[in-house]
Amino acid sequence: MAHRITLIPGDGIGPEVTDAVVRLLGRSGLDIEWEREVAGAAAAELHGEPLPRRVLDSIVRNRVALKGPVATPIGSGFPSVNVEVRRSLGLYANLRPVASLPGLTTRFDNVDLIVVRENTEDLYSGLEHEVVPGVVESLKIITAKASERIARFAFAHAQRRGRRKVTAVHKANIMKLGDGLFLDSVRKVARDHQDIEYTERIVDAACMQLVMDPGQFDILLLPNLYGDIVSDLCAGLVGGLGLVPSANLGDGLAVFEAVHGSAPDIAGRGMANPTALLQSALLMLRYLNEDETAARILTALEHVLADGRVRTPDLGGAATTREFTDAIARQMEIRVPL
Repeated sequence: MAHRITLIPGDGIGPEVTDAVVRLLGRSGLDIEWEREVAGAAAAELHGEPLPRRVLDSIVRNRVALKGPVATPIGSGFPSVNVEVRRSLGLYANLRPVASLPGLTTRFDNVDLIVVRENTEDLYSGLEHEVVPGVVESLKIITAKASERIARFAFAHAQRRGRRKVTAVHKANIMKLGDGLFLDSVRKVARDHQDIEYTERIVDAACMQLVMDPGQFDILLLPNLYGDIVSDLCAGLVGGLGLVPSANLGDGLAVFEAVHGSAPDIAGRGMANPTALLQSALLMLRYLNEDETAARILTALEHVLADGRVRTPDLGGAATTREFTDAIARQMEIRVPL
């Protein structure tokens, strides 16, 4: 089956890791036509805006996109492209599977978590203003509609993947109305899924318990801000953001992306690890019902990591991005063209 997919290489190391993933998918036997678009700092230079309308139009037209890391200025400059893509396209569910990879030494073995993050509201609604000089007010928006929607997604995903438990993470002991509404909404949905265990944790306690014993959790369900923070914490349990995938899902639209930074300090030096974007591409293949190809590429990646001889610098090796990609390609019994 042919697939037409929007490709957003991103900034910094984005084009390098994107090129590596595209080459691997291109040799996997899949028929993929890439529609390349520019967003982020590169788009701001070319078009005067970081997220041109044509990028969103392309995603809507193709229904699926693969996106590299996009730079976001801190404290000033243009707004987050990542947040704007999710908001504009109604990509309300952020899905972050976190699983141990073979051959990598981390504090825990056999981590297998899924973080489900509400993606459209909370403090990321971007409603901020200066009340008086020196005083800024940021509004946290929680609605029953969005909370129930993400809860339905989490429980449906648990059923599809044969997961056993959903844990809602909150701070309703302090934010009794906002986080209280989130909890009430999730409980309403949980009552319709008696076959799945449902638990709740205060967010600070959940963070402590994750770094002590992540095996007690299965699917974590969180509002937007907590989900952003806790998903990065969970990535640290298995080796960091350079290894884990991410998917932003809405009604018939999906954007798969690496969530690590654009790493401008190593851009162009051939040192970048493409694993996070490759893992995100594998999520994309499963979304497109190309499970067999996804499994074949994952097996090749795991073999290279377990073997340990070819690793990028972030994993303690000296391999270039190309050498690491070529090693995966050889395990797929293919040759990546020069």
